[in-house]
Amino acid sequence: MHVMKMKAKIILFLFAFLLSVPVFAEVRLPKMFGDGMVLQQQTQVRLWGWCDKSRQVVVTTSWDDRSYNAMSDQDGHFEVTVQTPEAGGPYEVTLNDGTQCRLRNVYIGEVWLCSGQSNMEMVMKGYKAQPVEGATEELLQCSDSLLRLFTVGRAASLTPQRDVAGNWQAAQVESVRNFSATAYFFGRALRRMLGVPVGLICTAYGGSACEAWMRPEWLQPFCAPYRSPKTGTTVTLPADDADVKKLQQRCPTALYNGQLAPLVGFGIRGAIWYQGEDNIPRYDYYAELMKTMVEGWRNDWRQGDFPFYYCQIAPFDYSTTDWHDSQLLREQQMMAETMIPNARMAVLMDTGLEYCIHPRKKRQAGERLALLALANTYEVKGLPDYAVYSSVEFRGDTAVVAFDRSKEWVYFEHGPHSSNFEVAGEDRVFHPAEAWVNRNRVYVRSAEVKQPVAVHYAWRDWVVGDLMHDGLPVSSFRTDDW
Repeated sequence: MHVMKMKAKIILFLFAFLLSVPVFAEVRLPKMFGDGMVLQQQTQVRLWGWCDKSRQVVVTTSWDDRSYNAMSDQDGHFEVTVQTPEAGGPYEVTLNDGTQCRLRNVYIGEVWLCSGQSNMEMVMKGYKAQPVEGATEELLQCSDSLLRLFTVGRAASLTPQRDVAGNWQAAQVESVRNFSATAYFFGRALRRMLGVPVGLICTAYGGSACEAWMRPEWLQPFCAPYRSPKTGTTVTLPADDADVKKLQQRCPTALYNGQLAPLVGFGIRGAIWYQGEDNIPRYDYYAELMKTMVEGWRNDWRQGDFPFYYCQIAPFDYSTTDWHDSQLLREQQMMAETMIPNARMAVLMDTGLEYCIHPRKKRQAGERLALLALANTYEVKGLPDYAVYSSVEFRGDTAVVAFDRSKEWVYFEHGPHSSNFEVAGEDRVFHPAEAWVNRNRVYVRSAEVKQPVAVHYAWRDWVVGDLMHDGLPVSSFRTDDW
């Protein structure tokens, strides 16, 4: 009996002792902070995560052996800002709140956010019966330990989430095959030109609307409900989780909450964007909508007006859908370039497919985005630029169209003439016209129109753009606003 009492006392003593010893929960980090990640070079980047509440977390960076202290709040959230050096690696980042968490194989370089709908999401292996041109050849030479890829798992939510699904992978056959083709070709071009580690975070969702990537308050001028004055379509904010599950990628705010909010604050150089097809029925306010979205992202990231480069949607025969007049959405995208600071548009007029909304030419999309980044963000000299329609002058029966950014002169890709131009007189009826080039002017004339007052170029859903400047296509345009 005495022995049993002694055992009971010992057990109680050990139990009390264990209760008095601090129990440390290992630091938990969002998925994008992981082994193999890339952090933006030569800046202050934020690191955050969770642990027990009111605990001190010590963050140590191996590139300078410097330690930073942070205190977790009542919810266990902590955040620290660290200084990054010039590009290099591999390094380690250690986080310690009593239990150590170590991030290995960390590189310092250039980080880009890649977002949009299916043409950004479309992986190198393509969709079923919809291949990416040149994918097989690219997979044979894609291995690059300094190109790091992170794909955010699909997630739609009515409320902002704290984390995403995904992990960092080095570029090699399997990871590249399952990564965004447009983003990969963009990153590959940066790697070759800059010679530093590059990290790409792709958060995209096929069929998604621009509204899905925005906060509710940003949408108030456009929604709740907003009725497009020209198209008559409406957009309303989600009411509950059932709306999100039903609408998914088209549900306003759902992808911002599920796939973007958890990334906000991760240090980036800039963003690339390939989206617009879903907004064709609501084309008339797209430029203002995208401007609002970009301003919102920039305000959330607190990095100033970071670069924002985007693809104009490619031509496609929308008669196979209920949509039409996609050239009006392309026009809105062209307008957005003049409305958003530090933003430029990659033109894809020569890359579309008549029978498929997913062009195969993803290399052109990614590399043209890279041209914009290299020339404008990294100030690489000597790269080609896009000419853009600027004005028209009418001389009798001939319209003379002028362009900005056309130092190398414009030309037609397939010969001295083009069949993609139309002119109209005061009756506003457009007729096919002959067109020819002299330096950086296009001359347009039709025997059916004696006194032209307006010109259209490639002004329809499906067209093969042939007006070029320095190897790059010119956007479709119109000189009227009818």
